[in-house]
Amino acid sequence: MELLADGLLLTAAMAGALYCWILSKRLKSLKDLDSGLGGAIAGLSRQVDETRSSLAEAKATTEATTRDLAEITARAEIAAGRLELLLASVHEGEARQAVNPDDVREQRQTRSEAQEARDQELETLDGTQEDLLQALKSIIDGRKS
Repeated sequence: MELLADGLLLTAAMAGALYCWILSKRLKSLKDLDSGLGGAIAGLSRQVDETRSSLAEAKATTEATTRDLAEITARAEIAAGRLELLLASVHEGEARQAVNPDDVREQRQTRSEAQEARDQELETLDGTQEDLLQALKSIIDGRKS
């Protein structure tokens, strides 16, 4: 019976040693930086760093794009204002061109009549000037003699 107890004890010790050996291998593979948990942690750390740098790049690009978009929007608003002014002037020009032709004829006739009146006044003044010049000449001639 003693022999049987010793055999069982030896078998249990051997099973414990085998279990410890397997557990040791698993812990070593878990600690391995290339393929184990350490590798997974290192890989995740690298991915976090890459994600942070990508996020920083995206923020910088977004800020630059936002500035560019704001500048383009401001220029577009200025251009829109100019276009509104041009359209307003075009509409005013069309309104002026849409004047009744009879009104235009009357305006031209009134202008020509006014021009004729000015011409007559100038002719009268020219005649008056000539008379004044002759009178002055005669006065001057009368004093000389």
